[in-house]
Parts: sequence; C-alpha cells; structure tokens
Amino acid sequence: MLRQREFVHTMIDRLDHISRMLAKGLAALAGFFLTAMMLLACANMVSRTLWLPIPGTYELMGFFGAVVTGFALAFAQLNKSHISVGLLMKRLPKTVRRTLDALTSLASCVFFALIGLETGQWAGYLVRTGELSETLRIAYHPFVFATALGCLAMAFVLLVDVLKTISGRTEH
Repeated sequence: MLRQREFVHTMIDRLDHISRMLAKGLAALAGFFLTAMMLLACANMVSRTLWLPIPGTYELMGFFGAVVTGFALAFAQLNKSHISVGLLMKRLPKTVRRTLDALTSLASCVFFALIGLETGQWAGYLVRTGELSETLRIAYHPFVFATALGCLAMAFVLLVDVLKTISGRTEH
C-alpha cells in the first residue's frame, strides 16, 4: 500500500512538473506576442502621425490578443491568479473544502477541454476551407490552433490540480 501511494505521488509530481513547464513556456510565448502587440500599436501610431496607418493593425491585434489570452490561462491557473470567492470556503471543514475544490477544478477542466477541442475543430475547418482574414488576406488558422492549445493546456493544469487535491498534495 505504501509503495502504491509513493508511486501515485511520484506520478502526480511528474505531471505537476510537466504542467508547470508547459504553462511557463506558453506564458513566455504570450509575453512575446504581447510585446509584438505593443510594438505594432506604437508603430501604427507613429506611422499614422507621419503618413498612413499600418494596414491590418486592428486584425493582427485581435489575433495576437487571442494568442496572449489563450497562452496565459494555464500560467494564471498555476499561480492561482484567477479570481475566486473564498469567504464561505474558509469556514467549511477541510474535507468539504477539498471536495468542493476538486469538483470545481474538475468541472473547469471539462469546460476548458471542450473549448479547446471545439476551437481546434474550428481551426481544422478553417484549414479545409482555406479561409483568409478580411484585411490582410492571411490564413489565420494558426492563431485559432494556438488558442485551442492554450485552452487544452489550461485543462491539463486543472486536471493536475484535481489529482493534487484528491491526493492531498495541495494546501488550502
């Protein structure tokens, strides 16, 4: 029994390490796209003042913003940066808190997994139809795939949270 528990804890620790590395990598990419958004916005302001605005700025800002949001989700969950209502939770017994925390994380995991899968299917549809963006006429399915990846990474981090909560590896 003790060996089995150690094995489970080791596997959870490995999954936690993988989720942390994935979240940090996606957060770094989100930072890159956020920097690109800032540079594009500043370049567009200067260009607009001196001559003409940069074509497609609004479109690219939307695409980059979707990637930034999708890629930042898992890192925010990892650091518990999302809002949560803890007023009542602190008054509940520890076992009830753990159960509610696990159920909430599981429901969120399923939700983000479904979002990621649906978004990925939509990106596949965009590839099959060859749809292009309106202004720049570029294929924008990579941005949709990236957003789907961000949602699936969030689902993975939430799944690891569920496992950690059930096994008692998290602190409340």
